[in-house]
Amino acid sequence: MLSRIGRPREWLLRRRCRTLLRDLEVPAPLDVGDLCRRLGEQRGRPIELYEYPIRVPGPFGLWFRLRDRDAIFYQRESVRWHQDHIILHELGHLLGQHPSDAGVLDADTEVIRNDPPTELDWQEGDEGDVSRRRRTCYDDRYEREAELCATIIQEWGSVLAADSAPADDPAEQRISRSLTHHQGWR
Repeated sequence: MLSRIGRPREWLLRRRCRTLLRDLEVPAPLDVGDLCRRLGEQRGRPIELYEYPIRVPGPFGLWFRLRDRDAIFYQRESVRWHQDHIILHELGHLLGQHPSDAGVLDADTEVIRNDPPTELDWQEGDEGDVSRRRRTCYDDRYEREAELCATIIQEWGSVLAADSAPADDPAEQRISRSLTHHQGWR
């Protein structure tokens, strides 16, 4: 039987996510690409996103820690909201500083390494192999934590998008935020 993330651990993860999103000044509605750009700037390591035809069945996403940046590959054949969730899941691994599973033989990783996108300059780490996590199932703590992180951020983004003032006027948006129920990371 799989163990669940306990309440104290989930509470800490929610707090970490909220703090991160506030510190990055991520506006609503949530733009996952913007979140990755801001997080990359904060960390001093760009996060590059690659839509890729990952085989089905197989992982929906893979995160590679390259020498000078992080690369997230996500399933090209999925709808946008699911792609955003895949990217957020991989960010969950990055934020959680989860260990690499590069020692596990994986055909999907080899396909990407042998046929990377033309714009990707594949620079492996000094150890001759890149660190990576791949999303396949949720049978370990790291996968469940990354999935919870993605779900938390996506839920908050949905709530804040619904509560956001549609006006372009910053003063009207501030008033709207001060008068509405505070949810999410604000």
